[in-house]
Amino acid sequence: MNWKSINALASAGFLAVAVAMQAVYVIDEREQAIVTMFGQPLRTVREPGLYLKLPLIHTLQRFDKRVLSSDAQAIEYLTLDKKRVVVDHISRWRIVDPLEFYRTARTEAGAFVRLDDIITGRLREEIAKYPFIDFVREKREAIVQAVTQDAQTLTTEQFGIELIDVRIKRLDLPREVQQSVFARMQAERQRIAKKYRAEGEERAREVRAGASKEAQIIVAKAYEQTQALMGEGDAQATAIYAEAYEKNPELYSFLRRLETYERSLAKDTTLVLDADSDLLRYLERSQPPPANEGRPVR
Repeated sequence: MNWKSINALASAGFLAVAVAMQAVYVIDEREQAIVTMFGQPLRTVREPGLYLKLPLIHTLQRFDKRVLSSDAQAIEYLTLDKKRVVVDHISRWRIVDPLEFYRTARTEAGAFVRLDDIITGRLREEIAKYPFIDFVREKREAIVQAVTQDAQTLTTEQFGIELIDVRIKRLDLPREVQQSVFARMQAERQRIAKKYRAEGEERAREVRAGASKEAQIIVAKAYEQTQALMGEGDAQATAIYAEAYEKNPELYSFLRRLETYERSLAKDTTLVLDADSDLLRYLERSQPPPANEGRPVR
């Protein structure tokens, strides 16, 4: 056997191996596939395993069996009260009919474009049913549920796709609208703050007025009690003086003069008294005797 024969056999062997490799394909549990011949679908392969096809004639189109997600770009929508909102959504879906999917969408990118068109149209219709405040506060969940239900029928029938759910990823206002909205919000906050300050000042005035009135009442009652006590004290003093006068008129008269002196004389006052003055005689008697008085002088 010459070298030419050996090379021919080797080439034939390699060709046979290449053809055999082209004839065998594997589908795992994450995949599903369609076998086509000259672009026309022949059969659908859904179960994982080892399969055969005709080399160079049959072509294998693989599709993901897992849940896929599509993140759409933000788009402006109009609410019922003509307010503009910027919304971007995200959808989750999977391919349930590979044959229909291949005939209509061909690829995942093509499916995303068609799915986004359907969801965007349904979102536009649903958002236009509600005022801006209702949409923002409480209607978002109802809107996405309605969009999901309507789009599920269309996508399954037209593209072989099962739409699992649609979610609003972000809700915002157009940039030129945000400033005016923030200005209105700031003005509203300032109005509320001014109202609360006015109410607080009014309440403070009421409290101060009530406290002042209560203070006046307390002072008046205290003054009344003071006058009553002073009256009682004066009455008792008068009674004591009267009793003292009855017992010793001279002593009473002397004590009254002392009180008069005490009230009329200030500190460090020089007083000139008559030699016959009762006060002078009292002061002379109250002075202690000299130290050597009564002692014999040596």
